[in-house]
Amino acid sequence: MKSTRPKNLNLFTIRFPVTAIVSILHRISGVILFLFVPLALWVFHLSVSSEQGFATVHAFFVAPIAKLLIFCILSSFIFHFFAGIRHLLMDIHIGEELSSGRFTSYLTLTISIILMILLGVWLW
Repeated sequence: MKSTRPKNLNLFTIRFPVTAIVSILHRISGVILFLFVPLALWVFHLSVSSEQGFATVHAFFVAPIAKLLIFCILSSFIFHFFAGIRHLLMDIHIGEELSSGRFTSYLTLTISIILMILLGVWLW
């Protein structure tokens, strides 16, 4: 009997459901936030250590590349925050059904994208 299952799994040809995409992006945004915690702590320490340190941090943050870095970090935070709320609601059995899970996934993506656009407008 011949199996119809694929022998080589190509992740680029699989169409993930929106719930899986939101879950994967939640993990990725969490890793991004985790990796930037040491940088954020160092920048905070530098900014409060002296007037010269504050001036250095201020001069860095007005550069366009710094604004892009801030945008990426805050966008990760925005998405991670709303996806985390979605996951917490699912932990208390709210939105576990397939239809409500899809709805909350689309809602999470929509709210996050709107806030990221507003963040971009505010930064630039």
